[in-house]
Amino acid sequence: METGNNIQTQNSKFDYRELSAMLLDPSIRLNNKIIVPTSLGTNIIKTKDELRVEAAFNSCTFKVMMSTVGGFGVGAFMGLISASMDPQTGIAVEKQTVRGILKDFKVRTLGYGKNFAIIGALFSAVECSIETHRGRSDWKNVTLSGGITGALIGMRAGVKAGIVSAAGFAAFSSIIEYYMH
Repeated sequence: METGNNIQTQNSKFDYRELSAMLLDPSIRLNNKIIVPTSLGTNIIKTKDELRVEAAFNSCTFKVMMSTVGGFGVGAFMGLISASMDPQTGIAVEKQTVRGILKDFKVRTLGYGKNFAIIGALFSAVECSIETHRGRSDWKNVTLSGGITGALIGMRAGVKAGIVSAAGFAAFSSIIEYYMH
């Protein structure tokens, strides 16, 4: 019996030393040998590359760039639809050319795309700044950033328009956030 206990003690001491070396020695890379309790389900341990990519995707810069590109795409589509349904009002039907119609498509598509890209970038930058400052991700960030974005866009037309735009954009952003979550 003693020999069995000695063998178990030696194995457990060896396992303890190996475990302490794995967990405490900075030169040893923790990979597949790490022990993670799985009583509540499996825990996924991410590699350094996965953490780096996740950090890049969660950065404010990436969010603003994606909002800008997405806003331009949505705006370009809206401009294309608008240009196809709204006839050129200043030109008689007989004088309209394919080149003129395509030029109108291009102008409206780029104009709408640019405007939506600016709105997307502004909203995303303000929301990410508020989220970073508050340290929370909740509906208040969306409402505040909607109000600030609406105010900044509306202020070009005056103070009253800025206030109305801020209230409208904040309400719209809050409603969208409510339905998305």
